Amino acid sequence: MKALDGLDPVFEHRARLAISVLLARHGEISFARFKQQLELTDGNLGAQLRKLEEAGCIDLRRDFVERKPVTWYRLTKDGRKALDRHLQALQAVIATATD
Repeated sequence: MKALDGLDPVFEHRARLAISVLLARHGEISFARFKQQLELTDGNLGAQLRKLEEAGCIDLRRDFVERKPVTWYRLTKDGRKALDRHLQALQAVIATATD
């Protein structure tokens, strides 16, 4: 099936897809907010964020808020393009199932 060719393995894990979709919608999100939204452990969330960072899909920056470290994440331009291609491929797969 040709539509499957557009699927990106980086987004095959549900947590990485959810992280990327949230970033596409909100622009920038903190680690703590991801943890709250996705209900993942620190270790699991950290691992999924690291995979997205290694793939060049997200960038991070570290700040201090009231003397506490806060890590913020955002999609890179390449990450946004990759996510858009992946979502288009998913839509194509869904379309073949409903034809």
